[in-house]
Amino acid sequence: MQRYFIEKDNWHENKVQIVADDYHHMVHVMRMEAGDTFIANRYDGQSAICRINVIQETVLEATVEEWLQEESESPINITVVQGLPKGDKWELTLQKGTELGAARFIPFQADRSVVKWDHQKLKKKLPRWQKIVKEASEQAHRTKTPKVESVVTFEELMNESASYDWKFFAYEEATRNYKSFKLHNYFSQIEEGQSIMICIGPEGGFSENEANSLKDAGFQAIRLGPRILRTETAPLYVLANLSYYFEEMR
Repeated sequence: MQRYFIEKDNWHENKVQIVADDYHHMVHVMRMEAGDTFIANRYDGQSAICRINVIQETVLEATVEEWLQEESESPINITVVQGLPKGDKWELTLQKGTELGAARFIPFQADRSVVKWDHQKLKKKLPRWQKIVKEASEQAHRTKTPKVESVVTFEELMNESASYDWKFFAYEEATRNYKSFKLHNYFSQIEEGQSIMICIGPEGGFSENEANSLKDAGFQAIRLGPRILRTETAPLYVLANLSYYFEEMR
């Protein structure tokens, strides 16, 4: 059954209206008709099976038939922070990171980021990023869509990190000390409901100044196995391990 995340303004008690891109997908791509059903996710994480009542020229109207009790969200609140990488690597992090349960994404301008984006370019990119996580959330049958923030500076990132329960950064130097930096050593201390920030560097990794600042701000250096991972692989490695540890192993 197709799933769609519906904006708050389009919910009216047990009625829902579908417009814009979702309307196009349902009517012109999926060829849905009156009487067909789909799953609608509400802004507060609730989801329901809805039946189409009428399809007009630009709007589809449906009625809630059954509220669902779904548990597809991670028991821990995970934010992925990544130094701006080249090409479409950030979009890959958004898509796959959403599938793996991340709740928030923050890109930052790292010392070794090759990409430099101005305000005008960011205005065009942010809606695309939000669309990517929305579609990934629908595909993964999540009940909430992750938040995607605009690009922040390293200093802004340090301020933002102050409210998190746990803060980690993947640092190549940590691989030299195998026993001290195993993920399990930290995961075993994390409790359900706590917030976690995972910070990943760009292609060239963190600069020495950034690594020292992260440590001073309370970030723990972690190793992601004995091999050096690409920047687009690293966040997915951490998310997959967190998912296994908190959703499958416990």
